Amino acid sequence: MKKIFSLLVLAIFALAAHAEDYVISTKNTTMVLSGKKGERLNFVYYGPTIPVNEIRATGNAVNWGAYPTFGTHCTAEHAMLVTHPSGDNSLELAIEEVKQYKENEAEVTEFVMKDKVFPFYVSILYKAIPDVDVIKVSTVITNKEKKAVTLNRFASAYLPMKSNELWLSYLVGGWGAECQLVEEPIHRGRRVIGNHDGARTSFVTNPSFMVSRGEPNEHCGFVVGGTLLWTGNYELSFLNESNSNYLEIVAGINPEASAYTLEPKESFTTPELVLTCSTEGKGGVSRNFHRWGRKYQIIGGTQERDILLNSWEGVYFRVNQEGMDQMMKEFSAIGGELFVMDDGWFGDKYPRDNGETSLGDWMVCKKKLPQGVEGLIESSKKFGIKFGIWIEPEMTNSKSELYEKHPDWILRQEEREPVMGRGGTQLMLDMTNPEVQDHVFKVVDDLMVANPDIYYMKWDANFSIANAASLYLPKKKQSHLYIEYHRGLIKTLERIRAKYPNLVIQLCASGGGRLNYAFFPYFNECWTSDNTDAIQRLFIQWGVSQYYPSNVMAAHVSASPNHQTKRVTPLKFRFDVAMTGRLGMEMKPSDLTDKEKEFAKNAIATYKNIRPVIQQGDLYRLISPYEKKPYVSVMYVTPEKDRAVYFLYRTQYVRSYPAEVRVLKGLDPNKNYKFTELNPENPKKKGSLDGKVISGKTLMTQGFYLNIEKELGSAVYELVAQ
Repeated sequence: MKKIFSLLVLAIFALAAHAEDYVISTKNTTMVLSGKKGERLNFVYYGPTIPVNEIRATGNAVNWGAYPTFGTHCTAEHAMLVTHPSGDNSLELAIEEVKQYKENEAEVTEFVMKDKVFPFYVSILYKAIPDVDVIKVSTVITNKEKKAVTLNRFASAYLPMKSNELWLSYLVGGWGAECQLVEEPIHRGRRVIGNHDGARTSFVTNPSFMVSRGEPNEHCGFVVGGTLLWTGNYELSFLNESNSNYLEIVAGINPEASAYTLEPKESFTTPELVLTCSTEGKGGVSRNFHRWGRKYQIIGGTQERDILLNSWEGVYFRVNQEGMDQMMKEFSAIGGELFVMDDGWFGDKYPRDNGETSLGDWMVCKKKLPQGVEGLIESSKKFGIKFGIWIEPEMTNSKSELYEKHPDWILRQEEREPVMGRGGTQLMLDMTNPEVQDHVFKVVDDLMVANPDIYYMKWDANFSIANAASLYLPKKKQSHLYIEYHRGLIKTLERIRAKYPNLVIQLCASGGGRLNYAFFPYFNECWTSDNTDAIQRLFIQWGVSQYYPSNVMAAHVSASPNHQTKRVTPLKFRFDVAMTGRLGMEMKPSDLTDKEKEFAKNAIATYKNIRPVIQQGDLYRLISPYEKKPYVSVMYVTPEKDRAVYFLYRTQYVRSYPAEVRVLKGLDPNKNYKFTELNPENPKKKGSLDGKVISGKTLMTQGFYLNIEKELGSAVYELVAQ
């Protein structure tokens, strides 16, 4: 009896000592972590929803530290490295408590951890958003030591995966070639995606990734996707070790030149890493990001976007009253909804005639616009369209009234001459300085107070943080610059949005240099690229669509020959490419022939009809421009699967290229769909599919044959369930 009692006591103690599983769930996915008070938190699983017991039974459990720190296992990959006041660099985090609560749309599981020696705390927050299959991860770091602790590395999230034939997909590029897709196997060793531009941190790479089990496929296979919500410098690290057979993903602020002094009783919250996964391939991950973005992250994400004309490629800096009036009149006549006057409208002492002067002097150049902005707004009302304007409020020029008054407002090293950007004179204002924050807010506020009917602003940023020092920050905290700049910028944007929640603002940074979800609570859309060439845009927009929905992707029809590539492309092709995003124009409508104006008018009317499908529908990428085929193809489908729009482009002519079957995706197999050709060059001679009714099952299994005879030809079809 005594032996039985002893065994029972041991069993009870063993049960009490067993770590508890914490299941974080969305509609179709599950994340599992495990741990108990006083011990480390372990990561168990992330993937499609399966019973927890089967996760372990099938060998899918990872059982790896959820947030490894530099300290007692110094050779391991680590998410955090700190220096305590004593000079000790070690951390050993153990669970103090676990909290579970609701926060807006998210179900939060918070693991509060404390170092086993020092009063230093790290909380990891997992925020599940069930309806869109997204889990956001971040950390809150709190110093309860008596003196400051230096944060040398402070990742937002750590994600381990079993490394069996994994592939990495990510975006690279620069000015005029943003968001080029790269896909490669994850070999042994470390791969880092990062940026240290300071301001335009989506050039070079984008803070987003996908990891696929096996070679990436658009429509099938298990894929994990992530995107970091941080407007500044970032680092995504992927370590595939030979011994462990695990892929270790660490994501967060780039620690380079960013050591952060955490004062006693101070807390530091890292940016969130947004995670999703799907068994429907890369397309499934993209659609999850798009749904989450439109519903929860992008300001006005479920609202329709207007068709606009931007003046830049039409006149560049040659802005004047007569020219703006003429562009508005002609754009209105073909069905346009919004006119945006770009750079060149401001400057008093220094008129803005080129990129060398006037930034910071946000007063109307009366020589160019004698009736001011209010005169242009009156013209827009007369022509029945909305009005927008370009600004670049974070910048100044050395030749400007602002710089003459406030030379201490720029970023620069005190002992060195500042490096200058565009035009040899551009400088960046110091957004860590509250006075500069007030100035940037005032740029928007002054324009809106004087002209409350301004509907839209294009916010540009054409320079990097080249002079990485602040005259405002204390010398001992210069390493805070890259972080404090963006804290100041976000604080200013929050202030603008609090006063002007309905103002539509476009995010621009020499094109797509700031394409990042962290900006989208404040910006409605992004200028995708300064490169408006339709062929190049097929690649750029394909890359953007990996993570970002079509309603933030500004896609404009520009002149032919194109101003960047000199390529000549048919107007129909240019429209058909631009219609897969937020349609706009970037040219002088007066340069179109009467026949082209009629086509443009019909195309704009067509887009208005299909706009809900394009801007709010589910995207299915069908033929990639990277496949080096003569064709590229995408389609959009409503969530109800009652309407779809199908796009096919022929980018090159290959003699005797065999006929290909076109298999569609995302339709309802039990519905029949009627085809209507859109944007035909000759309305009296439509394609062979026009008017046909075909079942969704046939379209998604057997498909149909459709070829385009000429190079740079395109076809667009609407499918409506009968």
